[in-house]
Amino acid sequence: MANKTAPDASRRSERSRRAIFDAALGLVGEVGYDKLTIEGIASRAGVGKQTIYRWWPSKAAVLLDAFTQDVEGYEAGLPDTGDLAADLKFVLRATADEFNDEKWQAPYRALAAAGANDAELSARFVERLLEPGIAVYVNRMRAAQEAGEIGPDVDVRVAAEMVLSPFSQRWLMRTGELTYAYVDTLVDMVLAGLRPRTSA
Repeated sequence: MANKTAPDASRRSERSRRAIFDAALGLVGEVGYDKLTIEGIASRAGVGKQTIYRWWPSKAAVLLDAFTQDVEGYEAGLPDTGDLAADLKFVLRATADEFNDEKWQAPYRALAAAGANDAELSARFVERLLEPGIAVYVNRMRAAQEAGEIGPDVDVRVAAEMVLSPFSQRWLMRTGELTYAYVDTLVDMVLAGLRPRTSA
């Protein structure tokens, strides 16, 4: 009698997780966060809703994990060509493209809205997505500071937020379009205030 290999439970679980993530991200773009349900995610993913509840307490938790599953991409950091302005413009232009992608917008906006009324979710979102993102800008600005591109007394954390916060605010509140021209102007204006002061 031939030996039969037992099903790989971990592989099956990973397939289910991926299917749930894909379903959550797809549905929030189609129906919006308010109409997103655990039942709908389960049906789209082809799993029982109890499978979802075994791993996550809410639809917001599912969406957060789905949206941040590839956060390790930050480990590469920002490029360092020796020209801070060029590097920031390059990365922020790519980020603008991402923020303008409808598939990306829906889950991010949903999480931002949900986090406004859920302190725990907001803290997890900051820890898993926002802080790693800010950190790469802080590291790049610290390198620029060491190279003399920005003043020695500049708080690099605040400097990073000076670039990122107006960018996020414009997108989140829809006060204007995220264009390359806007990104370039933002970088130039922020860096103008960060350069080393020259004595008269």
